[in-house]
Formats: sequence, structure tokens, C-alpha cells
Amino acid sequence: MASSFDTPLAALTASEIVIFPSIPQPGDIERCAATLDDLHGEPAVAFWKAECRLLADELARCGLREEKIRERVLSFQAAVQAALVERHQLRALSESRARQGRSRRRL
Repeated sequence: MASSFDTPLAALTASEIVIFPSIPQPGDIERCAATLDDLHGEPAVAFWKAECRLLADELARCGLREEKIRERVLSFQAAVQAALVERHQLRALSESRARQGRSRRRL
């Protein structure tokens, strides 16, 4: 009985595995949102352009077509924007609760 280990070595070494990054990555989204939350003006623009270019270059090296690269970069941008909105909403909610707590103590 032959096993899958009986495959000739030439067949195994001739294959190539290409791993496509799944975009968006939660860690990358949160890292970018946190960084953009702290940056303003030109430094924020420069950081954001560099991150998007890095992602596009990585996807191009994986062999994706320009159309798919654009889709994935736009998806990443939307996910980071949503994370920024969530961060700001959480901060506003926390500040609102803190103000309510102070005003209740005064009553």
C-alpha cells in the first residue's frame, strides 16, 4: 500500500506555496488606528500613505492584479476608518459617563 510520503522528491520541490495575506488584519487595523489617533496633519498623511503603499506592494508581490489590490487596500482603509470612529465613540462615551458621575455627586 502506497502512502502520500511515496511522492517523488522532485514533485515536492517543484511546487511552490504562495500565502496571500488576508486583508484586513485586525492587528494591523488597530495599530494603524491607534497611530492615526495620535498623529495629525502631514505626519498622519505620510504615515497613512506609507501603510497603504506597503500593503499594495505586498499584494503585488503575491501576484494580485491591480484591480484586486485596489479592492483590498480600499477594504483596509474602510476598516481602519471604522476603527477610528469606534475609538472616538468609546472615548466620547467614557467622557460623558465621567461627566455624569461628577454631576450626580453634586446633587
